Amino acid sequence: MDKNWKLETLAIQAGYSPKATEPRIVPIVQSTTFKYDSAEHVAKLFDLDAADPFYTRLGNPTTSAFEGKIAAMEGGVGALATSAGQAASTLSILNICRSGQHIISASTLYGGTYSLFANTLPKMGIEVTFVDPEAPLDELKKHFRAETRAIFAETIGNPGLNVLDFEKFSALAKEMRVPLIIDNTFGTPYLCRPFEHGAHIVIHSTTKYIDGHATSVGGVIVDSGTFDWSSGKYPELTEPDSSYHGLRYVEKFGPLAYIIKARAQLMRDIGTTPAPLNSFLNNLGLETVALRMERHSYNALKLAQYLEEHADVTWVNYPGLPSHPSYSRAQKYLPKGASGVLTFGIKGGKEAGIKFMESTKLIALVVHVGDARSCVLHPASTTHRQLTPEQQRASGVSPDLIRLSVGIEHIDDIIADVEQALQASQK
Repeated sequence: MDKNWKLETLAIQAGYSPKATEPRIVPIVQSTTFKYDSAEHVAKLFDLDAADPFYTRLGNPTTSAFEGKIAAMEGGVGALATSAGQAASTLSILNICRSGQHIISASTLYGGTYSLFANTLPKMGIEVTFVDPEAPLDELKKHFRAETRAIFAETIGNPGLNVLDFEKFSALAKEMRVPLIIDNTFGTPYLCRPFEHGAHIVIHSTTKYIDGHATSVGGVIVDSGTFDWSSGKYPELTEPDSSYHGLRYVEKFGPLAYIIKARAQLMRDIGTTPAPLNSFLNNLGLETVALRMERHSYNALKLAQYLEEHADVTWVNYPGLPSHPSYSRAQKYLPKGASGVLTFGIKGGKEAGIKFMESTKLIALVVHVGDARSCVLHPASTTHRQLTPEQQRASGVSPDLIRLSVGIEHIDDIIADVEQALQASQK
């Protein structure tokens, strides 16, 4: 692999280099185990002295090819694929944080991640402080404690669609000497590479744009290899690991310490392993992610511009519009496009929103985003219906809000479907 290759080339070529007579395309290695010829070879595997596959929970050739490709595309030193995006979020924290410790997270999070941080991690003894990502740097510093171990945020908030101020958050992480963990699901490595803006760890829900075709659930953690774990705050990485004969990860693996520990210890013990078929599909999805994200972003911007001028639309939320509060950041951190998700307000509130959602023909009603196919949701009547109106508003969901994940169909057909559904919603 040539380190000077452009991202579009890495998407096709990175992660897998077949030898003569081997399959040109990454094969699906549907096997739990692998054969060896000596006890010495197996001993090296279990001592982490060899990187060959030895059990699919910890390493599989198909999964390794996907991991190598996404690591190259993000500009990292290594990656760990997981069974879901939620598993990637969970392991990224548990790898460096234990009971009695603390993380800081932007409040503008995907609902599943927010619930993980607000409900499940505290049951494990890990406290999470949610902060307004727009707060000044000095205000954010006040939330740090001696036991704070990480900062977590999303490149593009879901569903608020705010673009993170990487400059501020990377400065915060550097001053407080903790890693900045970024969920780059909506950004993808094509639209944004967080490591270039000061992040240390990147995660994705590969279920969205990386797979891109709504075929497989998955996640991945990518390590930049740039954080200094030797400060004394992270004994998990610097002190002996009794489960590996006293191995010290930083001492043995240097820049790879974080991602190797995540695999060798957490994946071993927790087992959130992707199926080889899902890794195959994710690897295949990466090959076209640049082309798709270009089209997703183009279509979403065109649709947002159309909606902004529509008489039956009261507001539009899309970072690619000059009217959006994060527009200048989108131009800085997402110069190739602002991804494919937008929200808007429909005249007539909740009832009109339901009619619109049920009137689209090309655009499908599904609880998903990031698909090649356009999809729609009216959260107040579906995903957030269990909440009171006050709770819905607090989570950013108003009665008139429509969420559209804009696909890669022809933009004229998408707009025509939205137009007829808007007309139907007002009757």
